[in-house]
Amino acid sequence: MENIMLPSPHKILSIVRETQAEYTFRVAYEGETQHGQFFQLSIPKVGEAPISVSGKGEGYVEFTIRKIGRLTRGVFGLQPGDVLFMRGPYGNAFPVDRFKGKDLVVICGGTGMAPVKTLLNHFYDHPEEGRSVHLICGFKDLGSVLFTGEIEKFKGRFHVIPTLDDSTAPGFETGLVTAHIGRIPFDAFEDYNVVIVGPPVMMRFAALECVKRGVPEDKIWVSFERRMSCAVGKCGHCKINETYVCLEGPVFNYSRAKDLLD
Repeated sequence: MENIMLPSPHKILSIVRETQAEYTFRVAYEGETQHGQFFQLSIPKVGEAPISVSGKGEGYVEFTIRKIGRLTRGVFGLQPGDVLFMRGPYGNAFPVDRFKGKDLVVICGGTGMAPVKTLLNHFYDHPEEGRSVHLICGFKDLGSVLFTGEIEKFKGRFHVIPTLDDSTAPGFETGLVTAHIGRIPFDAFEDYNVVIVGPPVMMRFAALECVKRGVPEDKIWVSFERRMSCAVGKCGHCKINETYVCLEGPVFNYSRAKDLLD
């Protein structure tokens, strides 16, 4: 009988420093993943943690990891050529087919940009599949900005509002992401969807701001990227009321997620 909890070894191909606290690890992987899914990453005798896919291509997946716990501290001690253990991918994905032919708004905060980056790259690489893409990406300060090169790339094809919470810098607005939602021309869209990913409090207030501006709840999608643990519905760590986030998420429509958000 197959052991669904058994990880397999994968070679680290490269490591890129994004900020002082976050690095992107490119890992050899030949399988398929969907936008918004996650893997369980582990180091034997150290620990295991769920990490969203932040990039993918032929023969690899990428994970953007913040150094915050025992497992991630162990991962940060690895080098290209070392082995990282993985199992997955897990979880449902953003409904890309539902987004095709429509306007798309993506609102993300901090490391919340990692789970949506492959989705953004999909519509960047396939502009014929959508209408417009509006991106609001918020960061605490200039030192915490992720994916600076990709943000500049997206500016060439998307409507991008990068913002810093309470500081100023060239090329950035100032203020929380909620302060800039009013700049999205929802009334001009024929049909659209909104994706919101970030800390729970950010997702809650961003979703409420969108609803206040007339966005129907069923057009909003969120991702509970921090909730998973075992990924197979056994440990109960991700359970909110009767919902197992790892099995039924991490992507939820807001019409349901509004009762799950902290």
